[in-house]
Amino acid sequence: MIFHVRKLRNTIPFLVDSSKARTFIHGSSETRPLALSSQIFSSKNEDETKLSELDIIVSKVRLPNGVDEIVNSLVNDEECNSIKLTRSLVVGLLHRFKDDWKSALGVFKWAESRLDYEHNPDGYDLIIDVLGKMKQMETMMVILQEMGNRHLVTLNTVAKVMRRFAGSGQWENAVKVFDELGTYGLEKNTESMNLLLDTLCKACKVEQAREIFLELKRHIVPNAHTFNIFIHGWCKIGRVDEAQWTIEEMKGHGCRPCVISYSTIVKFYCCQENYDNAYDVLDEMRAEGCSPNTVTYTTVMSSLAKSEKYDDALLIAERMKSDGCKLDTLFYNSLIHILGRAGRVGEAINVFEVEMPRNSVLPNTSTYNTMVAMFCYHNQEQKALNLLAKMESSGVCKPDVQTYNPLLKACIKNGKTDDCFSKLLDDMVKRHHLSLDMSTYTLLVHGLCRANKCEWAYLLFQEMIGKGLMPRYKTCRLLFEEVKEKHMYDVAEKIEDYMKKM
Repeated sequence: MIFHVRKLRNTIPFLVDSSKARTFIHGSSETRPLALSSQIFSSKNEDETKLSELDIIVSKVRLPNGVDEIVNSLVNDEECNSIKLTRSLVVGLLHRFKDDWKSALGVFKWAESRLDYEHNPDGYDLIIDVLGKMKQMETMMVILQEMGNRHLVTLNTVAKVMRRFAGSGQWENAVKVFDELGTYGLEKNTESMNLLLDTLCKACKVEQAREIFLELKRHIVPNAHTFNIFIHGWCKIGRVDEAQWTIEEMKGHGCRPCVISYSTIVKFYCCQENYDNAYDVLDEMRAEGCSPNTVTYTTVMSSLAKSEKYDDALLIAERMKSDGCKLDTLFYNSLIHILGRAGRVGEAINVFEVEMPRNSVLPNTSTYNTMVAMFCYHNQEQKALNLLAKMESSGVCKPDVQTYNPLLKACIKNGKTDDCFSKLLDDMVKRHHLSLDMSTYTLLVHGLCRANKCEWAYLLFQEMIGKGLMPRYKTCRLLFEEVKEKHMYDVAEKIEDYMKKM
């Protein structure tokens, strides 16, 4: 079962050159000298002796733009080379640059060049995943080959490569990687078969997965997980009858359907807003002696809230409590969101401040994000900022990009794109060393255009492309129209050229 490998597509050339990439700023120089992601770490006012070793290295890779530039800057930096590299430090750096493949690969190659350091499988797997996520497939395969030569490829590595191929629309290449498992010293067994089938089903290639399964099952015995993969796959492409038939097939192979099997179908009906059928499946679960769990109920509850059936959603929450379900962080995050959308902010605060601690359920980053988003939704930005400060000082969890997005959006909405807005951006990059992702860049570019600050928006647009993130056509078009209206014709021409290559 060998599939022809299609030629990997080349990425669209960047608009900006490496010299310009060093001068991107998160604000207009006409208003104030604001620091930004590429400059913020080079501030002479910052006491670098107080930085951790990870922060010191991060500060050195923010200025250059190309991979080779990053490697050279680190190789020639005495302070970086005086730091003893450990695996945890390198893994931390790769996590830090998970949305910036050039910086991640630059750090990876620099660490590889050090005589006192050797990458382990975890480091390789991380760079493989970062490259695959950013669709740098050729480079990803070079790294995989290097791992193969060193006998470091694991099933986890293969899973990452297959998923990234499938996610980029190259499912045949995912199958080819499976076909070549033997070259990496790995077996084709139930576990590896399930990884391939799961990869294909999640990429909506369920029929192809089914054909491969029918061929493989002659030599590889399926298990319950195999059938659950197909139940999820059929539901994903809207063929719930096939999913229900798979439950019967599952029983025929001596595998008992579990909560996951039924909950997947419940989720499908909820996505279709067919709650009567969802409730029927819940009844079937109880009849089969397979009681719905917290995940099942939370799925129904969240879906009802999405359909703005808040009262029904809260009834499910009460049902969970009366059934003695173990309430977890995921449940409480959903409950807080529902209460917030229903306008019951006080009750949401009580859940966060009283009920969760009483039940010994710790909040996570998503909990804080939900609370921050709720306050911003109800125009209570100061409470959101106070909660962010509490989150930062709690030590329980750290803010991420999604923590800041509602706050940035609120600033744009209220026309506050100066001090508060700039401080939030500075804190993201300077204090928490967060790498802006596609959604944040899109939010900023769109918001700044509407705030009549298209020069700033264009700088962010350039920075976005310089990091290998491809803007959506809608974003390009909006920015194009704004800069043209401001008679920035050279910029408009560059954006137009970029759109033609999309």
